[in-house]
Amino acid sequence: MSSKGGGTTLTRRDYKLTSDTDKPRTTGIVNEKLLSDYLHHVFPSTKPGPAVASLRKPLGFQDLEAHIEKLLSEGEPTDENRDQSVEGRLGPQPVVLDHTSGFEGLLFVDDDLLGVIGHSNFSSIRATTCVYKGKWAYEVLISSQGLMQIGWCTLNCRFNQEEGVGDTPDSYAYDGNRVRKWNVTTTNYGKSWAAGDIVSCLIDLDEGTITFCLNGQSLGVAFTNIKTGPGVAYFPAISLSFKESVAFNFGSRPLRYPFSARLVMYPVEGYLPLQNPPTADLISAQKLLGYIKNVLSTTIDTQEERLLEKDCAMWRLHGEPTVLITLAHIFNYFAPLMCKVYLVEDVLMNFLLGILEGGGSVDEHPLIQQLLDLFWLLMEDYEVNECLKQLMMSLLRAYRFSPIIPDLGFQIHYLRLTTAILRHEKSRKYLLNSVLFDVLRSVVFFYIKTPLRVKEAGLEELIPTTWWPTHFDKEGKDEREPKDESADERLRRRAYERGCQRLKKRIEVVEELQVQILRLLLNNKDKTTGEASRYIFLNKFRKFLQENASNRGHPTALCPPEYMVCFLHRLITAVRACWDEGNRKNPGSINSEDTHVPPQLFYNGKVDFFDLQRLGGLLSHLKKTLKDDLASKANIIIDPAEIQATSMDDLDEDEESGAALRLPGAVAMGGALARPSWLSSPTLGRANRFLSTAAVSLMTPRRPLTQPEKVKVRTLAVEQRTEEDIEGSHGNDGLLLGRPLEEPDQPIADKSLLEIVDGIVMMYNLSVHQQLGKMVVVSDDVHEYAVALKDTEEKIARCPARRADILEELQKSQKVFAEKLNHLSRRLAWINATIYSKEKMLDVYWLLCVCIRTIEHADNTGSLFAFAPEFYLNVAMNAYSALKNYFSLVNSMEELPGYEETLTQLAAILAKHFADPRIVGTDIKDSLMQALASYVCYPQSLKAVERIPEEQRVAMMRNLLAPYEQRPWAQTNWILVRLWRGCGFGYRYTRLPHLLKTKPEDANLPSLQKPCPSLLLQRHMAELLSMDKDMAASFLNSVLNQLNWAFSEFIGMIQEIQQAAERPERNFVDTRQLKVCATCFDLSVSLLRVLEMTVTLVPEIFLDWSRPSAELLLRRLAQLLNQVLNRVTAEKNLFDRVVNLRLPGLESVDHYPILVAVTGILVRILVDGDRQGISCAASVLLSDPCFQLHSIQHLLGEGGDSSSSSGSSTAVSSSTVRPAVGSLGSSVPSPLPLAAANSGSSDHKHFSLHAYTDYISEEEKQKVERMLAFLTEESKQAAASTAPTSEEDLCPICYAHSISAIFKPCSHKSCKACINQHLMNNKDCFFCKATITGVEDYSKPTSS
Repeated sequence: MSSKGGGTTLTRRDYKLTSDTDKPRTTGIVNEKLLSDYLHHVFPSTKPGPAVASLRKPLGFQDLEAHIEKLLSEGEPTDENRDQSVEGRLGPQPVVLDHTSGFEGLLFVDDDLLGVIGHSNFSSIRATTCVYKGKWAYEVLISSQGLMQIGWCTLNCRFNQEEGVGDTPDSYAYDGNRVRKWNVTTTNYGKSWAAGDIVSCLIDLDEGTITFCLNGQSLGVAFTNIKTGPGVAYFPAISLSFKESVAFNFGSRPLRYPFSARLVMYPVEGYLPLQNPPTADLISAQKLLGYIKNVLSTTIDTQEERLLEKDCAMWRLHGEPTVLITLAHIFNYFAPLMCKVYLVEDVLMNFLLGILEGGGSVDEHPLIQQLLDLFWLLMEDYEVNECLKQLMMSLLRAYRFSPIIPDLGFQIHYLRLTTAILRHEKSRKYLLNSVLFDVLRSVVFFYIKTPLRVKEAGLEELIPTTWWPTHFDKEGKDEREPKDESADERLRRRAYERGCQRLKKRIEVVEELQVQILRLLLNNKDKTTGEASRYIFLNKFRKFLQENASNRGHPTALCPPEYMVCFLHRLITAVRACWDEGNRKNPGSINSEDTHVPPQLFYNGKVDFFDLQRLGGLLSHLKKTLKDDLASKANIIIDPAEIQATSMDDLDEDEESGAALRLPGAVAMGGALARPSWLSSPTLGRANRFLSTAAVSLMTPRRPLTQPEKVKVRTLAVEQRTEEDIEGSHGNDGLLLGRPLEEPDQPIADKSLLEIVDGIVMMYNLSVHQQLGKMVVVSDDVHEYAVALKDTEEKIARCPARRADILEELQKSQKVFAEKLNHLSRRLAWINATIYSKEKMLDVYWLLCVCIRTIEHADNTGSLFAFAPEFYLNVAMNAYSALKNYFSLVNSMEELPGYEETLTQLAAILAKHFADPRIVGTDIKDSLMQALASYVCYPQSLKAVERIPEEQRVAMMRNLLAPYEQRPWAQTNWILVRLWRGCGFGYRYTRLPHLLKTKPEDANLPSLQKPCPSLLLQRHMAELLSMDKDMAASFLNSVLNQLNWAFSEFIGMIQEIQQAAERPERNFVDTRQLKVCATCFDLSVSLLRVLEMTVTLVPEIFLDWSRPSAELLLRRLAQLLNQVLNRVTAEKNLFDRVVNLRLPGLESVDHYPILVAVTGILVRILVDGDRQGISCAASVLLSDPCFQLHSIQHLLGEGGDSSSSSGSSTAVSSSTVRPAVGSLGSSVPSPLPLAAANSGSSDHKHFSLHAYTDYISEEEKQKVERMLAFLTEESKQAAASTAPTSEEDLCPICYAHSISAIFKPCSHKSCKACINQHLMNNKDCFFCKATITGVEDYSKPTSS
């Protein structure tokens, strides 16, 4: 049958639409007269005719086709008008982007040639059609708010990687990122744009002007007197930087602004779209839709033989032959038109939206379901498929690019229609199978965009009163419940909170609709038309995860993280609702509160984890090494062919060869590469053209889907799995195949939900956590501006009346800060409602609990724990971090159910697994160590560590005390330091004294938390070191080695910095070098604190010389302490000069932290010990050749002369002058009391512990004074009693001590200290390299 409406001849289904000659005169039960009246009523003529029914020509089905064609032709334009092109435009129709010659740089272009993504520094592309006369417009849908220049250019414009549209004489552009307009030069113009905005570009070639609009609002005339005349024509064009993306609308779809239902209505009066609208098809589609409405609103009363009007909404498809045949005639013309995007969006979508305009729930509007039934009945399958695809694309585009208004009306409108369509089972399954994940970026439906322009979003009306914190503690943190809050402030805060609640309720309406959509997609009961929706969704969702996991190196290929965040929360809500629904039907099954992913999912091959890293390494390696454990514990036998797994070399070759492979299904369109569906504009799905002016593709296609593991059970690829493979049946556990003996046999109502839960965890790991961290910046901005405003107000209050000029400037600043805070506080309300609300916090907490339970269950399987993916541990750590650092700004963590127990569970995981030999990945080990280090910085989480079983605590401390070689010792050392901080000498500070007046970059950093030492864990450490002498010796030996390395590196670096500073030419010290230098200093201080902790808790390790290595360790300790003191306290030394340079990056480098740490060790061994220990320590310290008494005197700021400074005969020459170092006035922004600051010379204020009264107690100062007095006396006695030693009798290694040991068998000699230290790491003789078998005491024979 001919289909004139579509312009082509299509094969139609045979419904016997026309009446044949042998047909009776009546059709069904409708007589000829009633049928004629019915058809005349449904298909009224627009031309004047007889109004009385008796005078009209009878109309039957045999005449209906001709009648419809006649009606449709009445309003059609003539052939002359149709063929006549609009003057002022040159180029082909339809208008698309010129992907053959009109581009510069690297670009990805969509299949429809309307969407584009930049893939190089600054790429440019123009359209295929130009204009030279008249008024023209096109629209650009902004997908990312980065650097882009959009506008017009001539054919003569030449662009490159640095210059784009607007940078050449005959090109003009608007840049909403920098809020400027460009034509060679640039000036401020317009407003900032955001993702989801629409820019309209208008050119008036009669007046010579160019104008831009943003979301339908004119930004004003941007350019006047543009070049026009013969030979000048302008193309739409854009230049965009890397990863930025847009979609153009030249008229292939209805232009968005303003919204109008009239047929040929353009957004701005007099301006035409570059592409002609399908006027004739629009008129036909509107007429046909009118006929369909007439059918829906008319009932035939066969008893009374009359027609009755009724409400369209009540129409049902009951199968009346008259109605069906009438509709079949209409659809014969209507169906082909519904394959065209313009008509679907302008006619069908508006009609369906109109049905839902009455409000109420979607269930109250069954007409849409009936219409979809009609579509599937009367249209060819390919027509319905194309119509539904275009309808969903239009809905998604409309949802994403609708402006934000206070009641979110547009978003709700489009989501309601989406829900109504997806309620139709057959349509839902088609869309799931072929559209939602394959063609569309359907995750957009679950995203609620954040308005950048608060005023346009109507937030001023919704939240009329703004509020921000005005009370801060000494460290700049907000006080949650300020006691001195005024009544006015309290009223403002409560009004603001009420506004936030109003906003939250409106957002919850949108979120509820989004969850309804997901509940429809997760339906597992709709099996009448084939596979249930849930299993289709499951397979598509897994592929979506694979695309995002496999393309992490290609940012343009990823689902944007802001979409992921919203999708994750809606999915958690929907999955938990489905889970609890199944739990109610199966009361004995696990409820959603106790959800975990059983460990067998990680190794039974039922779920594809792609190439993601496992805790034990590569999956192929684990299958080889753990095949026996799999067989014995889980009854899983690996196929022998599978055991010949890919080696590392094969993997490398595979990656390299992957670059040369084309993906399956690659389309050969202009050398196109088939790519993931995210490589696209945000509205359409596929972008298969990769344009490169260098003719080189920079993109490496990802590897094809990995084949599932071959297990000696039924294992299928994702696409081939059936419901039985997932849910299981009699004798088949489905996803739970291979349950280990340690795993309890707990029934799970819907096993398919387990895989979705696993996918949710993976989503959080891929990008959600990073996005949660990014959005906190708005809260940080509010805090910064609030502090700045408070500071400005205080300055205004102090400003003298005579300085009106200063007062005026301060008041201007005050106004700017207040305006910015008004804007930010409303924006923060939106972010708190959509991202950091209590409900979202509970979602992340639930995710944390899922990960903890999953890790615990996997851990119970012993060696099979190695199969667990790394991301479960990552998500457990990151989710806790998000709750503590991001959500706790708005909600209290203490209110979370079972929070303390969860903290303890997480502490047990960190304590056990940071040194778990089953975990091989260095990155995950580092992450566990860092998480544990952060955990012990906060009182609440430290208590959780103390609550874990004693056996686990002791094991954790044993692992922390293992020798530092061959492992990340810096983090281990940091953990031990945090356990000690608050107990050491002068170690009760949160921030260093000289940094108090500077603002910390982030007051929430673990290093800036108040000291919270753990006496319990210190006791465990003391017991371990006391009982295990070998471990104590190896631990301290490694600590001393690392201290020697760190401090030596630090001294070497500050020498380079000082040399650079002294050069006459201007030198810039590398910031990276400064950072490394500061890190070495911090490491040195922390290692000294660990030594202080050890010598305090277990002094016998150094002072009980009956223990092996005690004397050696004490000598090494004394040597290092003397070196540190001498370097830091020498007069006008290197350290002093570099500190006084005050270089950015070296803020933490100062006298106080390192000298106080050294003092703590010295006080412990020289004052707090027993008499024998003190005597041993003093003798070792004084016998060290580097000892100088003035270094000890320096601590108290005391001067000295040569007689009192001489520590030993070797140090006399270097200590005749008392050094005056540590200009505290230079290195510290005056933390001193006035009395201390005024004492001493006016030029130099010497370092002195007396100056730090807030940091060092009186008792501690007295101990230092006693130590100085003791050492002074001891040094005098040592100097008097020391007999001169000939050079021949000195150790040839250190030249500090007498020879006291002889080596066997070579008989070479040295002092005991040198040989003992050497033998800890090496068994070869210093001199002859012979292997030393023994060391004997040596004493010089007395001369005869």
